[in-house]
Amino acid sequence: MIALSNDSGETAMRPHLKIISDDMIPTLLAEAKRILAEIGVEVRGPALRARLLDHGLKLDSAGERILLPPDTVDAAVASAPHEIVLFDRNGRPHANLGGDRVHFVPGSSGLKVLDHRTGHTRPATTHDFVEYVRLADGLQNIAYLATAFSTNDIEPQISDAWRLYLCLANSLKPVVSGAFTEHGTPRMAEMMQLFRRDKADLIARPMSIFTVTATGFFRYGEDSCQNLLDCIEFGIPVEIVPVTLMGLIAPVTLVGATVFHVADVLAGLTMAQIIKPGTPVLFGGAPAAFHMKTSSSPMAAIEALHLDTAYVQVAKYLGLPTQGYMALSEGKFLDAQAGAEIFGSALLAALAGVNSVSGPGMLDYVLVFSLEKLIFADEMCGQALHFVREFAPKDDVPTVDLARHLLEEKHLLTAEHTLKHWPQELYLPGHVIDRDNRENWLKGGGSTLQQRAKEEVERRLDAYTPIETDPILDSELRRIIRSGMAADAELPHAPPPPEPKPVSAPNRRARRR
Repeated sequence: MIALSNDSGETAMRPHLKIISDDMIPTLLAEAKRILAEIGVEVRGPALRARLLDHGLKLDSAGERILLPPDTVDAAVASAPHEIVLFDRNGRPHANLGGDRVHFVPGSSGLKVLDHRTGHTRPATTHDFVEYVRLADGLQNIAYLATAFSTNDIEPQISDAWRLYLCLANSLKPVVSGAFTEHGTPRMAEMMQLFRRDKADLIARPMSIFTVTATGFFRYGEDSCQNLLDCIEFGIPVEIVPVTLMGLIAPVTLVGATVFHVADVLAGLTMAQIIKPGTPVLFGGAPAAFHMKTSSSPMAAIEALHLDTAYVQVAKYLGLPTQGYMALSEGKFLDAQAGAEIFGSALLAALAGVNSVSGPGMLDYVLVFSLEKLIFADEMCGQALHFVREFAPKDDVPTVDLARHLLEEKHLLTAEHTLKHWPQELYLPGHVIDRDNRENWLKGGGSTLQQRAKEEVERRLDAYTPIETDPILDSELRRIIRSGMAADAELPHAPPPPEPKPVSAPNRRARRR
């Protein structure tokens, strides 16, 4: 538990997960810094490599890896911000990433969708992506968006910008994104800058986080290096996300894997701070366990989740904002396995205080995106967030008056205390989660979880409220995208918003944020 102070000045406690002893963390950090100082990091991007060498860093004896001395790493950690504020499209503060504030976000990197109308998995289209954005825009426990999956109806070299455009055109929420190519970030930054006064305003009020991936072997590839430089140039916060494969390219043991993972993140963070001190960086990751029998790499494996919570604790020791791939499933459908993996990892993420949790909506090794799964994950994430609310007196100490009321009235249902607090204290799930008794459930049609999730997807898509975008600005966004396309190529057709119509909201819930 973590001690907090609530508005009334009383001592409150927030449930918290701690898996590393206080005296172990300095050891883990020392080992990670020793790797960076003695083995170093392979920087394959020539521009970033030159900047680091110009800064005075040295190469290893083979002349291949750049060595990062411990004092350089320590200085970088000291200069990195302790929190990151994301702003929406209109420039309003939207999310504060830091401390133990938890935000759930759709996962990224999907290539296909699980079509909720047919039940079949297929390549994704622009129509699918627009439906995803419109659905996620209205989900209360999905704090902001991600460019969750690629569409197969756009040229690959500008598909990253096209996904960003579809997010900006259909939602005001910030978005986790990233460039697919070595020179994709400036184009996307130019698009976002259209919603700010100028470049300085975009830097001051960022609306996106970009992912920079460490590929293992203490290496940063050409694309990651250039994207890091470009993000720094445009003030775009970055999440450093090593794909740490336990048992394949990282130790199979938890302590060893944590050291490897921390070294990879510290390398990216240090390089960013050398280029520009104060660059906003999230201490992130997408670890997985290498399955020795199937040769697969599940991120939902319990060992990978253990590693998630371990590196997050190290990051919090350093006072850095955090990111993790959790609240996802390797299942192929919204079934019992998916439900267990989603809720279990969402609860772990909330208990660990992960600031930006990527994963809701993802299935099948982050290859498939499902709107039904996103709807279900919104419910599970809401319950996880409710679990980690503060534990503090709320007009219930002394308790003797409540006991007397119970004995007099034989219930507390209409007690003033109940009427005042139940909307915040009781989490009431929506239509997707079954809370009826069997008799009422049968009378209502006896629907399954998948049926209820499908119905909720359609209901929310019908209820989507379009946002307005200046036609001149929209035309400029499209011009920027077309500038990277072949001359004879056409942009895909984006579906128009639905006609407004009254829609019932079954089992509307009361929630706290």
